[in-house]
Amino acid sequence: MYRWGGSGLRESILRQIRKRRDYAGRAMERSEIPGVLVASYNVHKCVGTDGKFDPERTGRVIREIGADVIALQEADRRFGNREGLLDLVHLEREAGLALVPVFGSAKAHGWHGNVVLFRRGAVRDVHQIKLPGLEPRGAIVTEIELKAGSTIRIIAAHFGLLRHSRTRQVRMILDIMDDDDGKPTLLLGDLNEWRVNDRSALSMFEAAFGQLPPAVPSFPSRLPLLALDRIIANRRDIVLSVSVHNTPLARAASDHLPIKAFISPAFAVDDRDPAGKGGEQRAA
Repeated sequence: MYRWGGSGLRESILRQIRKRRDYAGRAMERSEIPGVLVASYNVHKCVGTDGKFDPERTGRVIREIGADVIALQEADRRFGNREGLLDLVHLEREAGLALVPVFGSAKAHGWHGNVVLFRRGAVRDVHQIKLPGLEPRGAIVTEIELKAGSTIRIIAAHFGLLRHSRTRQVRMILDIMDDDDGKPTLLLGDLNEWRVNDRSALSMFEAAFGQLPPAVPSFPSRLPLLALDRIIANRRDIVLSVSVHNTPLARAASDHLPIKAFISPAFAVDDRDPAGKGGEQRAA
């Protein structure tokens, strides 16, 4: 979530309005682009733009997206026992999405509200990262072997509201990427950075990810102007198309719209260890 304020915001909004058509384009459907669909969605603790807490509605949006891998933010309560807010049993039954497991509170779905769900594959590795900054923020780093046999690393993160914190958080992600040995990697999440110029903390990512794809406005959901949510790949041949999932249900269910991207099934890595690095969890 982003809190409004700061110099230059008005000018940025005007630029975003002028560029919205170019940024968002037309959402592509599965029948038009082959490949694996990944998505990122800040579910806003299942509280919609109408102020209602409705986890079932959030689940319907997730099913509506139809992703093979989806990163969620704000899927747990922030304080106390950090209780998970979604019906994961229902999601697995209705959408075929299984949870990438993490260690921590027994009642939480994920790590600092970050959750990764996947279908038709196997989890080969999971790490939980505490991101620096004044707010409690985190990231999940996991490797998922897709049904076709290709393995992709997912970094699911939720960056802070303060620019200085975001800069430190980008540096930590870059430290992770320094040890990537060429693995196909996707960074998914609410990165809380509305700037799309050189002042953006995300410009630091270009060293590891190359030129970033066009920003797709996803916030606020009723009139998306700011590209707070991102899908970024470390190889140009991975991401085929990025778009916002803008439906009446999604506009009502959270203050963020989901974003989604098709990735090519053509990539693969040959470093697979049949035993896994930390055990496997499979989704049929």
